[in-house]
Amino acid sequence: MTSPAERLKIDAKSPPLIGGPFAYFAMMAAGFGSFLLIDPLGGGVIASASAATVAVAPADNGKANILVHVLITLVAVVVVGQVFGRLFRLMGQPPVIGEVIAGIALGPSLLGRIWPEASQFLMPAEVGPFIGVIAQIGIILYMFLVGLELNPAVLRKRAGKSLAISHASIVVPFIGGSALGLYLYPKFAGEGVSFTNFNLFMGVSMSVTAFPVLARILSDRRMQHTSLGVTALSAAAAGDATAWCLLAFIVGFAQSAVSQAVVTLLLTVGFVVVMYFAARPVIEQTLRRHDDSPLTPALMAVIFVAVFASALTTEAIGIHALFGAFLLGAITPHDSRLAQAFAHKLEDVVTVLLLPAFFAAVGMRTQIGLLSGVEDWLICGLITLVATAGKFGGTYAAARFVGLDQRHSAGLGVLMNTRGLMELIVLNIGLEMKVISPTLFAMMVLMALATTVATGPALKLVGVDRHVDEPDTKPA
Repeated sequence: MTSPAERLKIDAKSPPLIGGPFAYFAMMAAGFGSFLLIDPLGGGVIASASAATVAVAPADNGKANILVHVLITLVAVVVVGQVFGRLFRLMGQPPVIGEVIAGIALGPSLLGRIWPEASQFLMPAEVGPFIGVIAQIGIILYMFLVGLELNPAVLRKRAGKSLAISHASIVVPFIGGSALGLYLYPKFAGEGVSFTNFNLFMGVSMSVTAFPVLARILSDRRMQHTSLGVTALSAAAAGDATAWCLLAFIVGFAQSAVSQAVVTLLLTVGFVVVMYFAARPVIEQTLRRHDDSPLTPALMAVIFVAVFASALTTEAIGIHALFGAFLLGAITPHDSRLAQAFAHKLEDVVTVLLLPAFFAAVGMRTQIGLLSGVEDWLICGLITLVATAGKFGGTYAAARFVGLDQRHSAGLGVLMNTRGLMELIVLNIGLEMKVISPTLFAMMVLMALATTVATGPALKLVGVDRHVDEPDTKPA
């Protein structure tokens, strides 16, 4: 067998085809001449009525421009998001906060107020549904990656402390959110929404911790392998899994009658059981069998089909599609080489392209101008205060109970108060279901940003900003 280099040598020694240029031009002239001869023959032919009825209608120029506007929106959000992300990183903040603020800044809240024409050009209202579909796909894939990041070994290692801390960090802010719902319901509930649905949603929206953002903050500060960092990660992972299960129940309950909600709950439990006891062994066996193989396009296609099939199942059950993607990621072996390779390939596409589409959707929905008076801003501050007090207070009390000292308990409380992107996902579900009004949505978005931005400075304040020693503990 000859190598490519040898073939090149052989080709170089071969004499050129005689009349090559002449043959090429003769072929082109013959083709063009044949068309000129055939075309006049059809001049008198009339198309039949049946053919006319199935003819494709000419494209609507207005609709054709949707693609242009979608591309412009994506370009604007990606570019501005990268710039804001770098600026926020320089300020010691998670880049994702800069990217979220970029989406809000390009929407009606900032650019729409100071330069409406530019905002309308970059993010016109008619592209909202199309950006929304891209955003939903991005969030489904993102939640699969979040589930894939969960490390069961870490959870098992610190199961006692982590469960106590994570559940306290859910229960206390849940109660605070529910109590606040008594005041907010008459003002900011969606039309026709029952108090129970609104109150449940307020409780769970106060309880979320942004596990991926928390992991990034710990990594940036080289704290991910300290006792505090590992405890925070395991508590956040357990807390997020609990909060998402709770949200799944609330979504099913809010979308149907009580009897149908019970059916939805039973179907959800059945789906979880099937995924854990039937699908998980198959996934583990398949990954073990192919773990030494490269990640081929065929294997990637199988993983994509599994993610979307799982998401489609939970959507059909009556809970959001992202729960299926998250569960599939959670039952997939964390340390599989193939799973890690897939996550590595997918992560950049999701974080650089698809999540900015979600930030654009959030930006188009967030109208800070709806906070029209001092009272609205005071309510926004009250929401932030209740959310922070609930998360920090519940975490701090549980951490002290299981034996952590004051400094590390305070640091853990600060870390668990990080909400970030996960909170925005929850809020979007609430707005899509019309459980909350656009005004409350804007307030809660500001709360999510404020609690996440405060994490870095608050860690410095309590003295655990960088790598710290092992905490002093008392027997639990």
